Amino acid sequence: MKAPKSLFQRLLGGLLLVMLAIWLVIVAMAIYDNTVVQARNTDAENKGLAKQMLLNMVALSGKPDEMARAAEGIEELRRATIKEMDRMPRPALLQVWQGEQRIHLSQYYLPAGVAVPQQNGGTLGDHWVSFSASDPATGITVRRDAMHDSRWLFTGAGASYYLAPLLYSLPFLILPAWIIVRRGLQPVSRIVNAIEERSASDLSPLPPSPYRELSPLVASVNSLMERLIARVERDKEFLTDAAHELKTPLSVIQLNAHLLLNQQDDLQRLQQADAGLRQGVARATHTVHQLLALERARSDQEDGAMLEMDLTRFLRDRLAQAAPVAMQRGIEIELDASTPCPLLLHRESAASLLDNIIDNAIKYSPDKARVTLSLQNDGQHIRLTVSDQGAGIPAALRDKVFERFFRLPGQQQPGSGLGLAIARQAAARNGATITLTDGLQGQGLTVMVEFSVLQPA
Repeated sequence: MKAPKSLFQRLLGGLLLVMLAIWLVIVAMAIYDNTVVQARNTDAENKGLAKQMLLNMVALSGKPDEMARAAEGIEELRRATIKEMDRMPRPALLQVWQGEQRIHLSQYYLPAGVAVPQQNGGTLGDHWVSFSASDPATGITVRRDAMHDSRWLFTGAGASYYLAPLLYSLPFLILPAWIIVRRGLQPVSRIVNAIEERSASDLSPLPPSPYRELSPLVASVNSLMERLIARVERDKEFLTDAAHELKTPLSVIQLNAHLLLNQQDDLQRLQQADAGLRQGVARATHTVHQLLALERARSDQEDGAMLEMDLTRFLRDRLAQAAPVAMQRGIEIELDASTPCPLLLHRESAASLLDNIIDNAIKYSPDKARVTLSLQNDGQHIRLTVSDQGAGIPAALRDKVFERFFRLPGQQQPGSGLGLAIARQAAARNGATITLTDGLQGQGLTVMVEFSVLQPA
C-alpha cells in the first residue's frame, strides 16, 4: 500500500520551489540587464563622452599640445570619479583626431592582442560598442570604443556569482520556513486530536476554529456529524418501528402455528389456524415491505440521480401493474392524460409514490367502483389527481394520516399505516407536494400531487 504524502513536506517543498522560482527570475533579470540594458547604456555613455570631449577639443582647435593635455585631464577626472564611486571601469579606448593626425589616445584594460582601430575603422568585435563625433569646420573627430561583454554570465565564474548567495542563504531560509510551516499546521493537528479522542458514539459538533482558513473544514465536519446523527436516528426509528409493527403479526403466526400443532383432530380449527397463519404471514410480509419502502424513501432524500421522464408514460406503466388487482374486484380505472408531461424525477421514489396512491385508491374502494386519474399541465405545474369512491377521510384527520402507523378508527381494511407516509417522503424527494381533498361529487377521497414543470434550458 502506497504511503500517504506528508502535507508538511509538500508545504515545505512548495516554499522551496517558490524560492527557487524567485531566484530564477532574478537571474533572468540579471541576464537581461547585462545583455540588453547594459549594451544600451554603454552606447549612451559613448555618445555622451564623445560629444563632451568634442566640445572641449573644438575650443582648442589648432593647439595639439593643449588638446592632448586637456583630453588627458578630462580622462583623469573621469577615472577619479569612477574610483570614488567604487566602480570597475570597463575596457575602453578614446581617440582624438584632427585631420589625419591623432592628437590623443587613452586605453583602459584593453585585452591583449586587440589592435587599436584607425579613425574610420570598424568596431573591435561583437562585444564592443563604438561611436564617433566629428566637427566638419575644424576637422576634429572623437572616437570612443567601450567593451560590453556578457559572456562571463555563462561561465563557471558567472554561475557561481549568482548561485553562491542562494546556497549560502538556503540554510537560513529552511529553518524559519520549517518553523513557520510546523507552527502553521498545529491547529490542524489539534482538530485531528480532538476527533481521535472521541468515542464512537460522540457525534457532537467541533468547536469553531478561530482561523479563517480552517473554518470551512470545521463547518464541513460538523455538517457531516449532523447528517450522521440524522442517519443514526433514522436507523433507531426504523428498528423501533419494525419491532413494534412486527410484534402483532408474529404473535398471530405463533398462536396459529401452536394451534396447527395441537389441534390435529378438529378439522375446522385446523382450517381456521391455517387461514390465520397465512394472514399473519401476509401481514408481516406487507409490513416488512412497507418499512423497507419508508426507509428507502428517507434515504432517497440524499441519494440518487434525477432523470428526465414523461410522467404520462410512467403513470400508464404503473397502472398496468395495478390493473390485475383492480380487475379481480371489478374496479374500473379511468385515466385522463393526453399530453406528455416531462419532469425531472427520481425513478424509484416516483414509482413508490404512484404505487402507494394507486394501491390505496383500489384498496379502499368498494367492489365494482371506479378510480379516476387525471394529469393536467398548465405550463407552470403538473397536477396528478387520483379519486376513489371509498369511505374517504374526515377533513380533521387528513394531516394525521401522513404520520407513520396512523390508521383511521374503525378501519376494516388490513394495512400498516405507512402508505401515505411513504407517499409524502417520495413526493418531497421529487420536489412535489401532496394534499387530500373530497372525492368527486363529494364521495370518497381525492389525492392531488403537484409537480413543478421542467423549464427549458
